[in-house]
Amino acid sequence: MSLDSGKARLQELGYKQELKRDLSVVSNFAISFSIVSVITGLNGLMGTGLNFGGPVSYIYGWPIAGTFTMLIGLSMAEICSAYPTSGGLYYWSAKLAGPTWGPFASWITGWFNIIGQWALTTSVDFSLAQLVQVMILLSTGGLNGGGYQASKYVVIALHGGFLLLHATLNSLPISWLSFFGQVGAACNFLGCFLMIVIPTVATERASAKFVFTNFNADNGDGINNKFYIFILGLLMSQFTLTGYDASAYMSDETKDADKNGPKGIVSAIGISVIAGWVYILGITFAVRDIPNLLSENNDSGGHAIAQIFYEAFKSRYDNGVGAVICLGISGIAIFFAGMSSLTSNSRIAYAFSRDGAMPYLSFLQKVNKQEVPINAVWMSAIVAFCMALTSLGSLVAFEAMTSIATIGLYIAYALPIFLRVTLGRKSFTPGPFNLGKYGILIGWIAVSWVVLISVLFSLPVSYPITDQTLNYTPVAVGGVLAIVIISWNFSARHWFKGPVKNIEECSNEKA
Repeated sequence: MSLDSGKARLQELGYKQELKRDLSVVSNFAISFSIVSVITGLNGLMGTGLNFGGPVSYIYGWPIAGTFTMLIGLSMAEICSAYPTSGGLYYWSAKLAGPTWGPFASWITGWFNIIGQWALTTSVDFSLAQLVQVMILLSTGGLNGGGYQASKYVVIALHGGFLLLHATLNSLPISWLSFFGQVGAACNFLGCFLMIVIPTVATERASAKFVFTNFNADNGDGINNKFYIFILGLLMSQFTLTGYDASAYMSDETKDADKNGPKGIVSAIGISVIAGWVYILGITFAVRDIPNLLSENNDSGGHAIAQIFYEAFKSRYDNGVGAVICLGISGIAIFFAGMSSLTSNSRIAYAFSRDGAMPYLSFLQKVNKQEVPINAVWMSAIVAFCMALTSLGSLVAFEAMTSIATIGLYIAYALPIFLRVTLGRKSFTPGPFNLGKYGILIGWIAVSWVVLISVLFSLPVSYPITDQTLNYTPVAVGGVLAIVIISWNFSARHWFKGPVKNIEECSNEKA
C-alpha cells in the first residue's frame, strides 16, 4: 500500500504524523467554507455596507474583493502544496525566507496569524450571541413593542456558552469534526440560496434600478467623497472573505494534503464568492428604507439584516416569526462557522507550540486518545472569551481589537507570498498544485492588494474625528506589530530558531 502523499511530504519536512489523517478533500473544503461563512460576514456587516454606499457598494464591491481574494488564495494554495503542514503560514515564511531571515519571518507571521485567528473566533461567536439577542427581541414584540432587549452581560454570557459548546465539540475525534464541518458548509450554502425567497414574500420589493444603481452617499458620517465611501463599503466584503487558510492548518489531518489542501483553499473562496453574490442579490431586492434599517430605534434595535427580515415578513407574521426563522437559519450557519474557526485556532496553536514559539510548550502539544490537540482547543476558547470581555468596557475597543481578524490575518497571508516572490523566488520548489509561469505575477498582485486594503481600512470612517469615531484599526494592528517585534528583539531571537523537526529521516527534504 502506497504512503499517503501528504504524510510522505510531512516526513520529508521533518515531522511525525501525530494527528489522525482522516479528512477528505470535501471535509477539508467544508471546514474552510464554514469559517468563511458568507452568512456570518454579510449579516454582521450588512449595516456597514448599507451605510457606506448601499447596494452599489456591495453588489459591485463583492466581486471586486472576491477576485483579488482568489488571487491571494491561489498564491497560498501553491505554497501550501509545497509545504503541507499544520504550521501553515508561519512554516511557509520560515522556509521561503531562508536560514538567515527565516526565524524572524516565521515569528512575525505566526503571531499575526494566531492573534488574527483568535480575533476571528471571538468575532464570529460574539456576532452569534448578538444574533440570538436580536431573535429574542423580535420574538417578544420588537423594540417598539416592548420586547426584551438583553444587556451586554447577557450577550457576553451567550458568547461564553457558545465557546464552551465549540470547545466541547472540538474535543471529539476528527471524524466527528469532519461531519460537523460538512453540515456547517451545507447550512451556509443552502442559507445563501434560501435568501432568494425573501423578496418573494415581501409586500414591497426594490426595483432592479435600485439594486444595481442606488448609491447611498448620505451616510451622516461627514464623508462626501463617493469613491471614499465605496472603498469603506468594501470592508463588508473583505472581512467576510477570511478564514480559508484553515485548509492549510488541517494538512496534518487531510489525506494527500499536498493536493487536497490547495483544493480546499481555492474551492472555499470560489464557492463563497458565488454563494455570497447570490445572497447579496436576494437580500438587496428586499431592501427599502435604508435610513430606517440603520436606525437604532427600529424594531430590531439597529440590526440591519434582522430589520430586513422583519419588514419582509411583517404583513404575514406580525409577531416577527418569519424574521426569527430566517435569523435562526443564519444562526445555525454561524454556529458551525465558530466551531470550525476554533478548530483552525487550535491547530496553529498546536503547531506553533510544537516548533517552540508558544508558552507552556509541552502543555499545548498534548494530543488526547482521539488524536486531538485537546489543550490547544481549550486554551484558544479561553483566549477568545477573554478578548470578548473588552466589549463590556467599550464597543469601540472591541471593534478595534477584532479588526485584527481582517487586517492582521491578511498581513499574515501576504508575508509568505511576498517571500515567495522575493527571497524564495529561485529556491522555491512547487508541489503538485502550482501556478507555473504566472505564480510570480499573481503573487505580486496579491501582495499589492493586501497593502492597499491595509491602508484603506485604516482610514477614518467618520468626520469630525473624535475618540468615539476614530478608526482604531491601525492602533490595534500597530500594537500587535510593536509587541511582536519587541518580544523578538529582547527575547525570542536568542532562542527561537524557526520550525523544529521532530524526526531525523529528512534526507529527502526539498529546498
